[in-house]
Amino acid sequence: MGDTLRIAIAGLGTVGGGLLKLLDGATPVGGGRLKAVAVSARDRHRRREADISQLQWFDDAVAMAREAEIDVFVELIGGSDGPAKAAVEAALKRGVHVVTANKALLAEHGLALATLAETTGAHILYEAAVAGGIPVIKALRDGLAGGNRVNAVSGILNGTCNYLLTEMESSGRPFADVLADAQRLGYAEADPTTDVGGFDAGHKIALLAAIAFGAPPDFAAVDIEGVDNVTLMDIRLAGKLGYRIKLIAKAERVDESVRVGVHPALVAFDHPLASVGSSLNAVVIDADPVGRLSFVGRGAGAGPTASAVAADLLDLLAGAARPPFGRPVADLVRQPPAARAEEGRFFLRILVHDKPGVIAAIAEQLAKAGVSIESFLQDPAEAGADVPIVLTTQRCPRGALDAAVRHIAALDVVAAPPRLMPIEDTRSGLRAWS
Repeated sequence: MGDTLRIAIAGLGTVGGGLLKLLDGATPVGGGRLKAVAVSARDRHRRREADISQLQWFDDAVAMAREAEIDVFVELIGGSDGPAKAAVEAALKRGVHVVTANKALLAEHGLALATLAETTGAHILYEAAVAGGIPVIKALRDGLAGGNRVNAVSGILNGTCNYLLTEMESSGRPFADVLADAQRLGYAEADPTTDVGGFDAGHKIALLAAIAFGAPPDFAAVDIEGVDNVTLMDIRLAGKLGYRIKLIAKAERVDESVRVGVHPALVAFDHPLASVGSSLNAVVIDADPVGRLSFVGRGAGAGPTASAVAADLLDLLAGAARPPFGRPVADLVRQPPAARAEEGRFFLRILVHDKPGVIAAIAEQLAKAGVSIESFLQDPAEAGADVPIVLTTQRCPRGALDAAVRHIAALDVVAAPPRLMPIEDTRSGLRAWS
């Protein structure tokens, strides 16, 4: 490879442009140098801050991966298939290293790509794919997974969802209004489904689970629920009970299996994730013997993401790259997925008609299921309006609570399907998941 690492960049959006500016001002490290030599994007004539006039231009990213005289192919196109996948495969087949921010590609095709890379001696690095500028991939793969037993990885992994929930709470505006503003400000995509549906966080937690537990990524096994059904009423009532709603991604060991999921959940105001607001990301790792480690930082944007890509390039320059999931493909062990947790604490919101005996009817169904109420709140109702009733449960079997909720939903006094969300336990933290 020599003293200069020749780099091709596919995709010159926010991150690609930020990376070019970083490389343009980069100081040689240990006698080595990072040098962009080729680029590809959809529009050659678009005005850009970074100067690309001296770089070889390719209209087709796949052609660049196949033909450019390079050592590293940086993929910033996005998407789990299409040009991104074809270009990465083309680079790896040549033995060209790949640096990518594409969590969807690796979560869905990571095992096949890692296998291809091993056969040609190439490396795949993807620090920018999870939590932007937070160096959680390196911390987990290089610093923890080898000398510790990782029990769980949890966190807030989607800045768009975190912004939406934070803004709903602070402004008192409903989801649709806040989302529209986020789209105008560029915090959310025109089609926000990948973010608000939980799929972006699902891709990221699938990658963290693979590294943490020495397994190939298995996105299909991730249990996903987004924030699109979280209402302003839920946020307001949770706050009155001392909780904040966050979209929590979590992977944890359960006996000989692994549970991986993304769900809106309640966190108490003193929970370590409760204070992570706006578009920030956070990751908490629970391992033995090191204990609990927390990381908080910007999860997106030109600066954080480009810096993560540059860090991977410097690792390649230093010869410090490792297998993408921490161990050779032959040593990855597929972990059987665990079902949802059998026990936990829960938040239950029920919208009911304002009639006598409503609370007694709900309490009766919970008592029959053996579910004990920990706290209870009923908002005052305007004349003729439906009334929200919210309660939190003591630790109880999920199956029993689900059965009780089905019976409650069938009561003629219930005006809408009940809303059930898990509560993250501050004391046991990451090990409580429902």
